[in-house]
Amino acid sequence: MFIIENYTTAVVFCIVTMLCWGSWANTQKLASSNWRFELFYWDYVIGILITSLLFAFTLGSMGEGGRGFLVDIQQADTVNIYSAIIGGIVFNLANILLGAAISIAGMSVAFPVGIGLALVVGVIVNYIDAPIGNSTFIFAGVALIVIAILLNANAYRKMLAGNTASVSSKGLALSVISGLLMGLFYKYVANSMFPDFTHPIEGKLSPYTAVVFFAVGIFLSNFVFNTFLMKKPFVGAPVSYSDYFKGTSQSHLMGIVGGSIWCIGMSFNIIASGTAGPAISYGLGQGATIVAAIWGIYIWKEFKNAPQGTNTLLNIMLLCYILGLGLLISAK
Repeated sequence: MFIIENYTTAVVFCIVTMLCWGSWANTQKLASSNWRFELFYWDYVIGILITSLLFAFTLGSMGEGGRGFLVDIQQADTVNIYSAIIGGIVFNLANILLGAAISIAGMSVAFPVGIGLALVVGVIVNYIDAPIGNSTFIFAGVALIVIAILLNANAYRKMLAGNTASVSSKGLALSVISGLLMGLFYKYVANSMFPDFTHPIEGKLSPYTAVVFFAVGIFLSNFVFNTFLMKKPFVGAPVSYSDYFKGTSQSHLMGIVGGSIWCIGMSFNIIASGTAGPAISYGLGQGATIVAAIWGIYIWKEFKNAPQGTNTLLNIMLLCYILGLGLLISAK
């Protein structure tokens, strides 16, 4: 299987993750204007599963290092398979809530608050499991990101000053709950793998196999989580399975592309974690917040009607994120 052998390459892979995780939600905006998130999400999940298998049968099966995908499945312990699947289930619940938050509050709010919080929780949890890197730099970077989250929340409150409080509260509440869950999923996937990818451990999974079972967890849990959301949506009227088959080819394609983009980022991040360590790898990948905020602020103009002074807050927020990520990179 393909293995990263130096830290610089691992950082590059994490930057790709950042771009993918911060950009996939644009595909929802590029689908038909009346295409509901709940319906979009089915194609998104299918895109994740397909892409995970493509990685497993290509990069995960070539070369002499590590252990090939099919051989890896045959020797895997059930407890490690379940761990990766649980990671997928936790992620899926968090991501559905994040999607709902995006539909209510926009990318430039849901991502900085939800994913920013996920970064803080995820870095701490993963560092405790595998303390790799300079702890001072890691947690100083996390502190800057917390400041960025608070600045973004303040900018959102200023923008909604003339709107009802309930809209603001729902969008922010969903972002916070999503962030808490999103910060936990990665550890289950990381714990299912052998830590040194060049030296396989019996019963443990390769990064490629772990991502496949992670995707299986997302796919299976979607029949529970997304079905419930279709019947009890946060926004709009309920939708049915028959509505899914009424979608245009563009809408279905955008969902699959969105899932594929996200899974490319996940695969690159997991591959990089063998060299960078889970805490740094996850933390850098969740710099997706910057990418998503830039999309929301400068491309989709989600703050165009905000009062004076809001743009200054947003620019300081982005600067804090950049400095925080710089410290995470310097931590190893």
